[in-house]
Order: sequence, then structure tokens, then C-alpha cells
Amino acid sequence: MKIKLVLFLSLLFFASCSSLRTRNIVYFSDLEQKPLITEQVEMKRLTIKPGDLLSIDVLTPNMETNMLFNRGIVMEEGGTGGGQMMRQLGNENEGYLVDTKGTIDFPVLGNMRVQGLTTEQVRDTLMLKVHDYVQDPIVKVRLQNFRFTMMGETGPRVVDVPADNEEVNLLEGLAMAGGISIYGKMNNVLVIREQDGQRTMARLNLNSKETLASPYFYLQQNDIVYVEPDKAKIAGTSFIRRNWAFAVGLVSSAFVLYRLFQ
Repeated sequence: MKIKLVLFLSLLFFASCSSLRTRNIVYFSDLEQKPLITEQVEMKRLTIKPGDLLSIDVLTPNMETNMLFNRGIVMEEGGTGGGQMMRQLGNENEGYLVDTKGTIDFPVLGNMRVQGLTTEQVRDTLMLKVHDYVQDPIVKVRLQNFRFTMMGETGPRVVDVPADNEEVNLLEGLAMAGGISIYGKMNNVLVIREQDGQRTMARLNLNSKETLASPYFYLQQNDIVYVEPDKAKIAGTSFIRRNWAFAVGLVSSAFVLYRLFQ
């Protein structure tokens, strides 16, 4: 009789824990099982927004012109080793902050609207304008403050992207933050984005290949990515608090049944 009682209580306990769902921890689990899958990809280039910080370097054959367009930084050809050499003559070029109107104040050229353009488009525009003053200019434009925030089941951190990388997708961003833990809801990843005075929130399913075509798959400046914990994590971290009354009742019932069948 005691053995039957123990089996009954064991079944009751495991039944109480059976509500934890089975997790799908496979990325894009709906992909066809083929050796090779080919799809057309549209490259998503970052566009410049107010608050961005641009690094702009202008190199011309004329040293005085270099100083004029680089805020006192002279860039010379033919330094040691035959490459480029930089010589500081004034204040350090700390970058160009895009104001709320989407413009920057560039030496000689004045205000330039850059909002909505890619760094390549800004480079091409500057090359045309500088060409009015000097022949064969070389212009380099980079985004200095591309960053995004990871939260939840990735380990919270702010990720600063190197200036030479302007294309970071969600998978790369998650890898930079250490990946999703086994308790993360891969089918409900929240991406929060602010653009043109509007905040949008998109939920992406990393179990589905359809996410690859989402406009939120490629991250933008100041995006926030939140990976929500699943029921197993929530139950595991708060089991005692949430089930204390049930546990006390279960022990009391077991004691009463034990005394009855003793």
C-alpha cells in the first residue's frame, strides 16, 4: 500500500511540472533539407540619421587644400613606406555630427544635407563638390557611432560596431552579444527601432526562414533587441515562490494519506 501511495504522489508531482513546453532551439527549422539552397538577396545599406557621427577625410595632391578640408589635419602622400602620412596642424577632427535637420557643417562647402543618404552617397557628393576646388580628390566617409543594444536571454550589452562595418544582421548581432541562451524564445525576438520620429516594434521568429526577408533582419543605429525568456526559465527561477502553497498542500496531503493507510 505504501508503494502505491509513493507512486501516486510521484505521478501527481510530475504532472504538475508537465506544463513546460517543448522548446524549438533550431534556427530556421523550416528550411528545406537540401544540400544547397540559393535565394536572391537585396543588400541593406545603412542610411544616415540625425545624431549620427560621421568621419570624413579628404585627400588631395595639395597639402594646403588638405588642411582646409580636414580641419587642420594635413594628409600627405609619400610618407615612410610610400603610403599616406597624417600631420596634425590644428584641432583634432572629431567627426561631423548630423544635426536635427539632417545636415552637417563641412569646411568651405558649408551646410550639407546627408540625412537619408548612405556613406557612399555622401562620399560621391563630396567628391563632386571638392572637385570644384582641386582635381583628383579622394574622400573617405565612415559612420563612427553605429551601435545597438541586446537585452534578455543574450546577456545585456551595448554593441559598438567597427567603423568599417555598416551591414550587421540580427544573427551577427546576437553572435556579438554571445548568442541566445537555451531559455530564450527564438520565435519571439523583439526589435525596437526609432526612425523619423516614430518608434516601431517588430517580433521576429528565428525558427522561420521568413525572418531573413524582414526589413528588421538588418540592424540599424540604436536598435534594441530583446530576447524574452520562455516558460521553462520563468518556472525554473521562480518555482519555489510560485508553487510554495502547492508544495505545502502536497506534503500535508501526503502525510494525511500516510496516516490513513498506515
